[in-house]
Amino acid sequence: MNRIAVLIPCYNESQTIAKVVRDYKEALPEAVIYVYDNNSTDDSAKIAREAGAVVRHEYKQGKGNVMRRMFMEIDADCYLMVDGDDTYPADNARQMVDAVLERKADMVIGDRLSSTYFTENKRLFHNFGNTIVKKSINVLFHSDISDIMTGYRAFSYRFVKTFPVLSEGFEIETEMTIHAIDKNMEVENVVVMYRDRPEGSESKLDTVGDGIRVLFTIVNFYRIYKPLQFFAGLALVLDIIALAFFVPVFADFVRTHTVSKIPTLVVCGFVFLASIQSFFSGMILNSLKQKERQDFEIKLHQVMKPESDDFDF
Repeated sequence: MNRIAVLIPCYNESQTIAKVVRDYKEALPEAVIYVYDNNSTDDSAKIAREAGAVVRHEYKQGKGNVMRRMFMEIDADCYLMVDGDDTYPADNARQMVDAVLERKADMVIGDRLSSTYFTENKRLFHNFGNTIVKKSINVLFHSDISDIMTGYRAFSYRFVKTFPVLSEGFEIETEMTIHAIDKNMEVENVVVMYRDRPEGSESKLDTVGDGIRVLFTIVNFYRIYKPLQFFAGLALVLDIIALAFFVPVFADFVRTHTVSKIPTLVVCGFVFLASIQSFFSGMILNSLKQKERQDFEIKLHQVMKPESDDFDF
């Protein structure tokens, strides 16, 4: 098992990958640098290997698929994930790794938004999108995470081995964050400097398409992780709709003592029944979620490695 593993997902980063590998080898000389090439059409894999990285391949396209492969294949006390585009300097690598190894953090977030991101990033709507995602998750999941979409993170062994990767693309960062919040993992924020991609290096992120997928991911995981709140909210919306259509029918009945809009009254009844069904569905799913939380805590004990220097005999 490695002490520190630096994980670099890579897709067509021939311009920057060698520098990234060298920088992190210098910052963390004891670490093993892994570059997982994701069907690059340039010489990224060859360049990374020549720079001293261990190069492997993931043939299913998408960053989420790459991270899934990395987490399955690599065992380490601490994992440091960084993009291969040279936007994250290695200056904070040691600080982030030490937070995992010494303070037992489960996930350390490299916070770009509190430093240079909003001035360095020149891509249209990226700043706005990051702000929306950050506020949405912090409100919905009652958290205080500084940067949701950052690709610069450190993980503990127990986080990596208990994290079920479901996302296939750039939604992976959102999924990681929500998982850590929901499972009461120890999360730390480290402010890191961010620099924009060098000229000639192109982002693989589709601002509109990936942004929409991230927002749908947030809603979907809110349904999964907070079923009672989600379905109770849906029930409330249905109640409001039913009430809005029922009030005129009832007012007409009070005035005339007859129901002239029987179809509307029937629809109101079905909508109200749907709201009741939604609420009780949320209660049932919430009970299942509680059981899943209990099973997860047991699983945590199973993946924890006993270390002799952590115990006194």
